[in-house]
Amino acid sequence: MTRRSLSATAPFLLLAVSLTAFAALCVARRAPMADALVYRAEGEAVLHGGDLYGFTVTQWHLPATYPPFAALLFTPAAWLPVPALKAAFLAGNALLLACLVRLSARLAGRPLRLPALCTATALALWLEPVFQTLLFGQINLAVTCLVLWDLTRPPGTRGKGIALGIAAGIKLTPALFVAYLLLRGRHREAATATTAFAGTLLLGALALPAASADFWTRRLYETDRVGKAWIVDNQSLKGLAARALGDPAPGAAWALPALAVAAVGLWLAVRAAEEPHGVLLTAFTALLVSPVSWSHHWVWCVPLIAVLLAEGRFRTAALTALLCTARTMWLLPHEGDLDLRLPWWQQPLAAPYPLLGCTLLVGSALFGRRQPTAGHRVPRAAQPSASSSSASTIR
Repeated sequence: MTRRSLSATAPFLLLAVSLTAFAALCVARRAPMADALVYRAEGEAVLHGGDLYGFTVTQWHLPATYPPFAALLFTPAAWLPVPALKAAFLAGNALLLACLVRLSARLAGRPLRLPALCTATALALWLEPVFQTLLFGQINLAVTCLVLWDLTRPPGTRGKGIALGIAAGIKLTPALFVAYLLLRGRHREAATATTAFAGTLLLGALALPAASADFWTRRLYETDRVGKAWIVDNQSLKGLAARALGDPAPGAAWALPALAVAAVGLWLAVRAAEEPHGVLLTAFTALLVSPVSWSHHWVWCVPLIAVLLAEGRFRTAALTALLCTARTMWLLPHEGDLDLRLPWWQQPLAAPYPLLGCTLLVGSALFGRRQPTAGHRVPRAAQPSASSSSASTIR
């Protein structure tokens, strides 16, 4: 094989090796893909008329936590044997990762050729949020792809906003993007997304009336149902506050700062001069203020790295990638309630992602450019040509 042909095939070989290594690791560790099993149980509850929010599965006693509309989408999972389900989630999430990489490049205004796409996908697989998403059989990549695909479509495209509304109907937190669109002056997209979201609620209510009443009047407000907010898995402001204070229920010590971060983050996003910055600021604000943002929810690090690279901020992109690969929270003692008794010097190691999100907001406030008016700006990815360098920055 010549050097030229080897260079041409290297990206594809790298992707094949990366995926094979990950699959082998899953087999060696007997990865339970616990979240995929929850989705399967939700599908079974829908098909057989079970209590959607009354069961727990796996050795960790995990319940259903998503709206009834999501359970309707999970019904095909109930038809598959568990080994086939795990294989399907692994293959599907690998394809979704490639989709996310491509959409991230489109957000950054730097479309990727196939070799570059393969290389980026092979490397992104080992970012901790992506790694955990595949390991748990999660749907974070699917939800993020829905949001990014919609937001990077050309302005005025028919139905723009529908995918965002569907994403919010599955996992709720993307609903903050509707506020972003509304405040950005993109009223038609916001209305379309709101209508699509309302459609998911209506469909869930018609198909599962009892479960819908249970979820929207009771289960939605049981945040402890999702999991213990103080464990290192939770990379939201609430998790950071709980661990720093040694208090499993930080109350106002978390709620008041979260409200401030929500207001400031959304304000910065709306006023950002560049559309990619506005999208990322909205995403990271949602992750910060959500009561629970598991580490695998932070797959938004992929578009963040893409935007930093497109702007020529290679050192910042490398540091971000290192932070999202280091897995520092898992290196700390976190069995039982040890998460609540971490010394001060371990607190930053236990909260790498909320610190990253806060740094992003502070950097944008100090150094980010602001648009002079509140009018709608065209995403760079949707413009006829993208500038080779950007004067704005995300820090």
